[in-house]
Amino acid sequence: MRVEFLPSAQAEVDQAVEWYNALQDGLGEELRAEVANAVERITLYPETWVKISRRARRCQVNRFPYGVLYQLREDMIMIVAVMHHRRKPGYWHDRLD
Repeated sequence: MRVEFLPSAQAEVDQAVEWYNALQDGLGEELRAEVANAVERITLYPETWVKISRRARRCQVNRFPYGVLYQLREDMIMIVAVMHHRRKPGYWHDRLD
């Protein structure tokens, strides 16, 4: 199944990678790999992860306090947000259609 990131979700990943790389060289790339791993798990088992709204689900990222929020659409998986668990809960609601 095809996977697409909303531009805002991709920006969240890029910003988090930059922040973690500033903390420790290479740590941001480890986060990027864990996000990719979560997306792979989503594609393998798209209906497994916890529902957080009528159409959205969240898959926890390993080792980091992030979740990948996504929607199952007819022919693809849309990544809506890559959210930090302790920052601005619910900010992504306006991204859902």
